[in-house]
Amino acid sequence: MSTLLEEIKAYKEVFKQKASEEKQRLMAQATKELEESGVAKGLKEGERVPDFTLPDATGKMVSMKEELEKGPLILTFYRGGWCPYCNLELKAYQREIDSIKNAGATIIAISPQTPDASLSTKEKNELEFLVLSDEGNQVAEQFNLVFKMPDYLVEIYKGSGLMVSDHNGNDDWELPKPATFVIDQTGNIVFADVDSDYTKRVEPGKVIDVLKSI
Repeated sequence: MSTLLEEIKAYKEVFKQKASEEKQRLMAQATKELEESGVAKGLKEGERVPDFTLPDATGKMVSMKEELEKGPLILTFYRGGWCPYCNLELKAYQREIDSIKNAGATIIAISPQTPDASLSTKEKNELEFLVLSDEGNQVAEQFNLVFKMPDYLVEIYKGSGLMVSDHNGNDDWELPKPATFVIDQTGNIVFADVDSDYTKRVEPGKVIDVLKSI
């Protein structure tokens, strides 16, 4: 079975063949500008996780505090079900769901999508873990992950028929950087992976190794 990073590499090759050079140049420029801006660096290892309550894909409220009482957590922030890299990552975690449970942990995925859009993502990827809706990026903001998409990138997305605003229920065109945290039962972050390049993700196996070491 292929790894997440192998799947991402294969997808990027297809994208390079299909997308115009100008589109690729502008998307790379947006990533570079985001990295150089210094915004949304994310919480770091050793910091405490903020407590929050968010609705899952069915509208049921889920409390971070109550989830931590069950055991350590993998918390992964994704951009939305419209993002192919996010879907590859979510499916990769679904493949490892038994390993995560065997480590005594659970995984929660969070995006700024509405509950309806989150439900579509959960069903499409056949996810057996919690998918929470952080409308307005209020929790992602507490994790220092939120940035505003530049206008030229918004136009590229719109030109591709991708209306992020429809998925998120607002017109702010703000997104969280993709990020993965491992949180111990005391609420401390023991692993943090935050990258300005949305095509880069951490391999789930590495995250599970961290879980096992807690």
